Amino acid sequence: MQEGRLESMTETTTDREKKMQEEKTLDEVFQELDQLAEKLEDSETSLEDSFRFYKKGMELLKYCSEKLDTVEKKMLQMDEDGTLREFQ
Repeated sequence: MQEGRLESMTETTTDREKKMQEEKTLDEVFQELDQLAEKLEDSETSLEDSFRFYKKGMELLKYCSEKLDTVEKKMLQMDEDGTLREFQ
């Protein structure tokens, strides 16, 4: 019974994090990645915190990659005759 509650709470936290990431611009995410990198380079950061920061950074990188893939797919180039084709 405890596990069910914990899983539910974890899913809710993950959903909130995803929603927050969707609202962020790429510039904001890159700034957050810079801050995480600084924390990871700090010798005062505990091993446990380092793992947590690393995991968060990987999630942010995945978000950036997905966002950039979406943008690339949306980019179109217009030919001289006005037809649209994928940008290459």
